[in-house]
Amino acid sequence: MPRTTNLAVLLSGSGKTLQNLIDKIGDKTLNAKIQIVISSSPDAYGLKRAKKNNIPATVVKYSDYNSAEVFSNAIIKEIEEYPIDLIILAGFMHLFKIPDKYSGKVMNIHPGLIPSFCGKGYYGHHVHEAVIESGVKVSGCTVHFVDNEYDNGPIIIQRTVPVHEGDTPDTLAQKIFKEECLAYPDAINLFAEGRLKIEGSRVRILNPKSK
Repeated sequence: MPRTTNLAVLLSGSGKTLQNLIDKIGDKTLNAKIQIVISSSPDAYGLKRAKKNNIPATVVKYSDYNSAEVFSNAIIKEIEEYPIDLIILAGFMHLFKIPDKYSGKVMNIHPGLIPSFCGKGYYGHHVHEAVIESGVKVSGCTVHFVDNEYDNGPIIIQRTVPVHEGDTPDTLAQKIFKEECLAYPDAINLFAEGRLKIEGSRVRILNPKSK
């Protein structure tokens, strides 16, 4: 059994993704420990979820910093107080500049199928509205390693849902979030098992090591 993966979770809002990780750790389908939750907003409901589950949490307020780099460095400083294996972006609304030593150790989940409907301004319902407006028949979610651009970096897992004629941004969001709840823990488990190999702009998922 792989060792427990120590996580830092970054969020900006409701903390639904954080709650999913807490639930999956609770039912033992995710072998991880959330060491620290960091919010870019003092009003994020995700902070209350962390407190309720006795997880250390802190605020690095985005508006207190004048550049993405200085803001990101303040976050890294908080993270380095803990023994972190993997940084998880969970509804984190800002560009996170990653020091080289964290390359391949930061994941994000996007509520669309990258490289479509992604990049600056494409988050939350903005993604689902654009999907419905475009008339595409399939959407979904993407877990990827993070680089220093919005919604970029090598793709780890994608899960899809059909887009039906009567779908609204709300109904589509609900369908996709169900897939997110599966995809993110799966990606973290693959990381923990040492099965994710970054090759250029791609991720190769290695076969489980034979016993």
